[in-house]
Amino acid sequence: MKIILLLLFVAPLALSVRAEKDFAFLDSAATPETKSRFAMLDDVRILANGLLQLGHGLKDFVHKTKGQMNDIFQKLYIFDRSFYELSLQTSEIKEEEEQLRQTTARLQINNEEIKNLSQEMNLKIEDLIQNKIQLQEKVWGLEDKVTKLAIIQPTVQETNEISSLKAFVEQQDNHIKQLHKVVEDQHVQLDKQHNQIMELEDKLNHIELQELAENSFLEEQAESNEGSPFLVHNSTAVMHKLEGATPDCTALYNSGIRSSGIYTIKPNGSEAFDVYCEMKFGTSWTVIQNRVDGSLDFNQTWDAYTNGFGDLNEEFWLGLNKTFSITKQGDYILRIELQDWKDNKRYVEYAFTLGGPETDYVLQLSRISGSIPNALPEQTELRFSTADRDMAIINDLDCPQNYLGGWWHSECEETNLNGKYVTPRSKGRLDRTKGLYWKPKNGRYYLLKSTKIMIHPTDLKIFD
Repeated sequence: MKIILLLLFVAPLALSVRAEKDFAFLDSAATPETKSRFAMLDDVRILANGLLQLGHGLKDFVHKTKGQMNDIFQKLYIFDRSFYELSLQTSEIKEEEEQLRQTTARLQINNEEIKNLSQEMNLKIEDLIQNKIQLQEKVWGLEDKVTKLAIIQPTVQETNEISSLKAFVEQQDNHIKQLHKVVEDQHVQLDKQHNQIMELEDKLNHIELQELAENSFLEEQAESNEGSPFLVHNSTAVMHKLEGATPDCTALYNSGIRSSGIYTIKPNGSEAFDVYCEMKFGTSWTVIQNRVDGSLDFNQTWDAYTNGFGDLNEEFWLGLNKTFSITKQGDYILRIELQDWKDNKRYVEYAFTLGGPETDYVLQLSRISGSIPNALPEQTELRFSTADRDMAIINDLDCPQNYLGGWWHSECEETNLNGKYVTPRSKGRLDRTKGLYWKPKNGRYYLLKSTKIMIHPTDLKIFD
């Protein structure tokens, strides 16, 4: 093809040069037929030039098309490899889920067996208690006889009968004590089994969330989520007035109070103020933050976060000053309860210290336990900051203004439990940069529906 194009291009040029050399000689003697011949040669040369340009254009088009096809094949290869890796991860997650389900089923079966065994032992204990009562009645009758025969020397037969009855009663008492110990051990075992089941259920929920996230990545859409809040809005809560305010909610519990509600406390060296005491887990917790429906704006000033804001029966922030006055009385535990928009409930507990106003209420944490990955730095001084008083500028970013709400910021996208309350838009998607979320360092976002932060002393004797 190239040779033909070259010949077509060179031939007209050669003919044209020769024609120009002989033009002067032949011009006077040229006939009309010769002139027509020269005109045809010009047309051929023009046609050859056009074909040559067309060939170059086709060559460039072929090169471009090959490059585009190579790019498409490379993208298809990358997509196939990503899809294959996602398929492998999905298979591994499903295998782990199946193993967890099998383990949960076995634990539930063991739990049922232990419950049945415990019920049987309880029945046996009741029978033994009845026998003990009957024996005690017999012993009391014998004691009456012994009293009457105190002056009279008892016979050998009566003495043997009394001794044998006493020995039998002692044997029954020992047997009952052993059964009580067995029942207590069984209850402990039941509690352990229950905790294991709860942990496995949490793991299953976490795996299901992972699968949902992967499916939404492949399909490029998320499912809409609706549910009831984790924290119950107590519109009927009442305020309890007690004579002589106690220093902490735990002291109220130790005094015999078992109802959750608003109480007046007076920490040592502080003025009296109202708090919400939540009675749970066999003790009492002082609630310092509660969010359930977004009815309260948490984008407040430094003074508001220092003194507290909101309604103790609904959404509120207790206040940094009040929280500090409570925690400076001893060592405390910080418990954070979370619920996402799928109604999955999580918690995390920390041992912590809280500084006073001169330190900007610096917070130091040490994780104790929990059912969610950690999202707050440990063994690090975290200073509280708000939009109008930012003490936590990270990488020249003004976190409170960007993420709305005062918090112990360390990095501007780590976690924010006082952020703007955002409900899901279409397809269940949230604006992460201005929402209520829990973000572990190397994990996914937990977009939250409700939060509750509570404190509780580690040494209960200080309030006895």
